[in-house]
Amino acid sequence: MIKQGLRSLYHNYFEKLWFLKPELLDVIGAYEFVLVEPFGAEIVDASSLNSKTINWVIPSPSAGSGGHINIFRLIGHLEQQGFICRVAIAGVSQFTSSEEAHQFICRQFNPIKAEVFISAESMPPAWFTVATSWVSAYTVRNFRSTMKKCYFIQDFEPFFYPQGSEFALAEETYRFGFHGITAGQWLADKLRQDYGMKTDAIAFSYDRHLYRPCPRRHPDQKQVFFYARETTPRRGFELGILTLAAVARELPQVQFVLAGCDTSRYAIPFEHRNPGVLQLKELPDLYSQCDAALVLSFTNLSLLPVELMACGCPVVSNRGANVEWLLSSDYAVLTEPTVNSLRDGIVNLLKDDAYRHHLIQAGLAFADTTNWESESRKVATLFQRLCDEF
Repeated sequence: MIKQGLRSLYHNYFEKLWFLKPELLDVIGAYEFVLVEPFGAEIVDASSLNSKTINWVIPSPSAGSGGHINIFRLIGHLEQQGFICRVAIAGVSQFTSSEEAHQFICRQFNPIKAEVFISAESMPPAWFTVATSWVSAYTVRNFRSTMKKCYFIQDFEPFFYPQGSEFALAEETYRFGFHGITAGQWLADKLRQDYGMKTDAIAFSYDRHLYRPCPRRHPDQKQVFFYARETTPRRGFELGILTLAAVARELPQVQFVLAGCDTSRYAIPFEHRNPGVLQLKELPDLYSQCDAALVLSFTNLSLLPVELMACGCPVVSNRGANVEWLLSSDYAVLTEPTVNSLRDGIVNLLKDDAYRHHLIQAGLAFADTTNWESESRKVATLFQRLCDEF
């Protein structure tokens, strides 16, 4: 109580002294991209453009960003199919030159050929221009030097915010008239039904060069992995911790691994390892050492379930249309998003060896039916269809 009282006192004190701060928060500057006027010369003669040119407008990439991994993977596959891609960074960027940005992308994500522009205003005309986030959608809306505008949508981004300004600004981008290319059928259906968007969906897969079962070092020791993204509310960090604590009370011999961010500042009441954010090359071995993985999703599904299954680790997740467009009880444990239901799903999986081995084999078989190359061919076919409509 004393600490809470002191925090309130300091909070009130500094609130009263806000006018002494050397810098004021600049709302207009932070959201200036919403107000930008149209730019770029309008296309007068479509025959002057190569119909296989695509501008991808992205937020500035940072190492390990899952959304950027998917963007650059798709760009790489499309380049193999003869498309000429360019990447334009919308908004603030940490790069001082296009070459620096290109090298960073090739080193951290995927060795693409695409020329990189560190200012979206400098990107050249293209037949297609693709937004990849709600912020970049405003830039694409204002870009006139293109024939067709598309929107690569990996999640329902308004759900990232409370009901307020950013929710409204993000939601509005679905009314811009872009053709949606969605990560999964749930998003395609939602955007079509709620906003009248034209949408085409692609499914998820995994990197076959990376994810595969690795030898178990301690096969008799039961381990549970949790995708502990406390910085990402849609991944249900608090619900996951409550669930694992309940599992630990029932099965105290189980070991837990929490990865996805640094959780060391939390008082977690059970023994666990906290490797934090790992490099991609470290993930297959980690996944392979675990007997179950808890991955919660309250917006669109994460890529992790397919990658975990490809490593022979059974997945436990919450029910919901946003999950069940891909996951099924045939190869995953799906329960209601409550502590007791999720606890029972994990405990039953750990206690029943035959059931667990069945799910391992079913998960491996399902993962093998997926393929990033075939999904990229769907996108290439879509671009060709949109081009033929002109």
